[in-house]
Amino acid sequence: MDLEHKSIERIRLASEMSLHHYGKPLVCAYSGGKDSDVMLELFKRSGAPFEVVNSHTTVDAPPTVYHIRKKFSELENQGIKAAVHKPGLSMWELIVKKKIPPTGIARYCCEYLKENTVKNRFVATGVRWAESSKRKKYREIGPREKDLAIKIMALNDNDRKRALTERCEMKSDMILNPILDWPDKDIWEYYWNECTLHNPLYKMGYYRVGCVGCPMAGKGRWKEFADFPTYKRAYIRAFGKMLEAIHGTGGLTRWKTGYDVFSWWMKDSNVPGQISFGDYSPFFEENGEVQNTDRREYRHDCD
Repeated sequence: MDLEHKSIERIRLASEMSLHHYGKPLVCAYSGGKDSDVMLELFKRSGAPFEVVNSHTTVDAPPTVYHIRKKFSELENQGIKAAVHKPGLSMWELIVKKKIPPTGIARYCCEYLKENTVKNRFVATGVRWAESSKRKKYREIGPREKDLAIKIMALNDNDRKRALTERCEMKSDMILNPILDWPDKDIWEYYWNECTLHNPLYKMGYYRVGCVGCPMAGKGRWKEFADFPTYKRAYIRAFGKMLEAIHGTGGLTRWKTGYDVFSWWMKDSNVPGQISFGDYSPFFEENGEVQNTDRREYRHDCD
């Protein structure tokens, strides 16, 4: 069975399960990237009823936002329900509320901006094993309960720990990963040859499409901020307001300005006041917000 046929069969099976258990169609989570477009094309070819939902993160690049609008207009003309979920807080407001920059460890932005979109539904995501550096360590399909006991995973985490269908205990959702075993080569080939609309970012030299400034993008963030400088200014402004919130409750930092925070966040070792993430631990409560519990100063301790 080829990859396309296998993925379509997974979608059809999950669709039957969704209609039976939830009484509602399967939901296709759509981000505007190549994996989402490939998955969406497979959904359309499956013939199964489905709905499409996009989580508006407030930090998607403008070309991605325009691509999503164009794609959703096309879907609506085809009679397919497509909705954009807008969060209560923007990324900039969330940074101030959490009093900490988003990092690979503190991924509160993913939880708030992406994970609260669809509740109590069967949702399909575009995660793939090929996108994880840890893929060789895990089985193709593992016991659901065992995996959840090890880690509660975000919808966009990609590693071999992912199963074809999963139960998200936090939100009582079932999750399907129909293109889980697609290699990069096949994804790109299918994307350019079978998908009619393409995100302009891929022709601008981007390999990854996601939130501008996402720490998971590594050095690719420098290109993102060079291409979209308005986002850099927005982050610096948000970090400045974050410092005001911390200092306003008596907290102390060696960061003086929002630019200092931005430079640390981008791992610029020439900026004084660098800290390790471990320095935040006394300031965390269960909700992840920084609290001034011992009024100590953040130490200079960075990799």
